Amino acid sequence: MGRPGRGTRRRMDSTQGSYWIETAPGEAYPPLDGDLDVDVVVVGAGIAGISTAYEVARLGRSVALLEAGTVAGGVTGHTTAKVSALHTLVYDKLRRTRDEEAARLYAVSQSEAIERAAELVDELGIACDWERRDAYTYTHDAGQVPKIRAETDAARAAGLSAELVTDTPLPYPVTAAVKVTGQAQFHPRKYLLALLDDCVARGGRVFEHTPVVGLHEGEPCRVTTESGATVTARDVVVATHYPIFDRSMAFARLSSRRELVVAGPMAAGRDPDGMYITPDEGTRSVRTAPYGSDGQRLLIITGEHFTPGTADTDERFARLTSWATEHFPGVTFTHRWATQDNDPTDTVPLVGPLHHGARHAWVATGFGGWGMSGGIMAGRLLSDLMTGGRPVWADLYDPRRLRTVAREAPAFLQHQAKVGKHFIGDRLHGLDSADEIPPGGGDIVRAGGKQIAVHRDEGGQLHALSARCTHLGCIVSFNSAERSWDCPCHGSRFDVDGKVIQGPATKPLEQREPRHAEPSE
Repeated sequence: MGRPGRGTRRRMDSTQGSYWIETAPGEAYPPLDGDLDVDVVVVGAGIAGISTAYEVARLGRSVALLEAGTVAGGVTGHTTAKVSALHTLVYDKLRRTRDEEAARLYAVSQSEAIERAAELVDELGIACDWERRDAYTYTHDAGQVPKIRAETDAARAAGLSAELVTDTPLPYPVTAAVKVTGQAQFHPRKYLLALLDDCVARGGRVFEHTPVVGLHEGEPCRVTTESGATVTARDVVVATHYPIFDRSMAFARLSSRRELVVAGPMAAGRDPDGMYITPDEGTRSVRTAPYGSDGQRLLIITGEHFTPGTADTDERFARLTSWATEHFPGVTFTHRWATQDNDPTDTVPLVGPLHHGARHAWVATGFGGWGMSGGIMAGRLLSDLMTGGRPVWADLYDPRRLRTVAREAPAFLQHQAKVGKHFIGDRLHGLDSADEIPPGGGDIVRAGGKQIAVHRDEGGQLHALSARCTHLGCIVSFNSAERSWDCPCHGSRFDVDGKVIQGPATKPLEQREPRHAEPSE
């Protein structure tokens, strides 16, 4: 796939961003402004990090939660928020690449996560639009029916209440679907902000706008922040979605995938009453949420997955909106946002010790689009491991696992080939002059043998940066829909001034002189 265009389209400014962030802004937490000593420090305040910090606090440990941006404001704040153990076609794949016991343990751990969330919603009285819903994985393609049938059999053998159906409440026909009852959905920020309130009440400390840039493992461990503050702790959890410390070698086993979301209000009578996903058409996910005070529902549709930095995001949004309008006529889509997931090469998340020699450093990553149940699971697993417990399904998620290396080799090699293609091939691209970049757009300009990332703002002013991602040096690409520079190798994202939006990069893109991107006299 070629590099995306220069952003000649304008953003659809009439739409809002993430509905979850808009409707649950939450309180602000301060940045860390001095050294701290705690039992556990958790780096990253998405659902995995917050769940871990909360579970640790419940066990009576002192905990500090450090977030580079705002709590539950990154990937977690842009999710579709299904809390389900039916993860598209995962069970048949696990049965084939591992064994039926692995599939069973996966189902047990994910189902326990759902019930843990339900327990906390009830115990803490969290008003987070918690709803029990049936989950479906469906297809329109008759040629894919054997896969749906195999997934039904595998999910049922794993212990889920799975059945093969040909009719669903969707307003359009499907050829076949696997249906699992008793799953759930919620408002993720309302849920997580309530957990943070209770965590703080138990003595937990929460800090926003506190990027972590260093980790020293030992007894005790120490993490250092961008401001120079140090947190000393017995245990460190890296829950930054994509690990910011490469000593885990996760970058070789994770591939980043970006997906788009459109949402809009619809009459309650049109609610398809379920959570749906199909791997067809570049993935389509459908569900609704309570909306407003008059009983309406918010229709939420996700799809168009692609590697960051490789697609025209505006064009993809238009394609997704067109699909949504065709299948749900009359709905006006008032919100749109994007999310990002990391897919592990062997399907299963990496939750456990950060690397082979780790004793007090832990990681949670690779949830592959199912971070709600996965993040809750990770919180339970890591809090148990740090306190001497070990769930029966701990080995399934252990990042040090070796038994699956041969089986994941094709996906591993495919991912590395794609990274290599971008690392080398993208260095051959670039404009001769920034004159070709329209207002609101951006592109790579070649100047003096170097590549410069140039954005022209709406007023015509140029913003120039080094085009080399500060993670491992791949060339970034401009995302016109979100006004960001995205790395196609490992998913790091930067704003137009170079600041890190999303890791694994921890350092900003270096500033360059705009004049270097202008044509020679």
